[in-house]
Amino acid sequence: MIVVAGESLIDLVPQPAAGGPLPPLLPRLGGGPYNTAVALGRLGTATAFCSRVSTDGFGAALLDGLRSARVDTSLVQRGPEPTTLAVASVGSDGSAGYGFYAQGTADRLFELPPRLPPSARALALGTCSLVLEPGASAYEALLRREADRGVFTLLDPNIRPPLIPDADAYRARFAGWLPYVSLLKLSEEDSRWLGGVPRGPAAVVLTRGAEGLTVRTRAGAEISVPAAPMDVVDTIGAGDTVNAALLHRLGARDALSERALDALDAEQWRDILGFAARAAAVTCSRTGAEPPYEAEVRP
Repeated sequence: MIVVAGESLIDLVPQPAAGGPLPPLLPRLGGGPYNTAVALGRLGTATAFCSRVSTDGFGAALLDGLRSARVDTSLVQRGPEPTTLAVASVGSDGSAGYGFYAQGTADRLFELPPRLPPSARALALGTCSLVLEPGASAYEALLRREADRGVFTLLDPNIRPPLIPDADAYRARFAGWLPYVSLLKLSEEDSRWLGGVPRGPAAVVLTRGAEGLTVRTRAGAEISVPAAPMDVVDTIGAGDTVNAALLHRLGARDALSERALDALDAEQWRDILGFAARAAAVTCSRTGAEPPYEAEVRP
């Protein structure tokens, strides 16, 4: 089982409209960790979601989405606080920006759970959940605890600058997480904001938009693959799909350990990155975060 920990929320995605100053907003299930969990479930990997989800109507819909993807929800905490909302803006090239309504929402009140199930092979975290307190400290404690007991960890910071009140403090905190991270996934935008691609994890995967994906290994290798061809509708959920595809393909190779990552050769990394590129392309061809099923990613 792979455990994905972090926020779920509702993306409000603008829709094309004839006339009027404002486009209608379509609610879509979302949140970086949530999208990663759904993508893993659709790809066929045993997955559990670890978070705090509202008891409101949006929260019920989010849980239904997880169950539809066959994601285990037994680690989900519930609360009466509202669901976080993210208002998306989509550029002419399909790139997405977000404004967040997260004050007093359920996912911010996440509490450190007991030790994860013995079947947990990996833990994935990231995005808003590692910024918004008091939940951020609980997620950080989860990362450190599970890494200390040998669980493979993936971190995708998925930087959202409007949510970060003190950039320098966040960068320092991020550096403190790196010793506990097996695989780091960054976008080029994340890398620039953080001041470069850091060292420490066994491997760092850099997503480069239309230019594809690159991995930098601890041994100093750098391997790249091109982006898969697609007609971009929007990029919502693309990076989250990459997270899931990387974990799924590594799991299929029995490579969810730092020692196994160190042993991967260039051709094996091209296969893993190519699979992730194809999966992200499917997501980009759809409105909102709609990750693919495994049959849609086969060459």
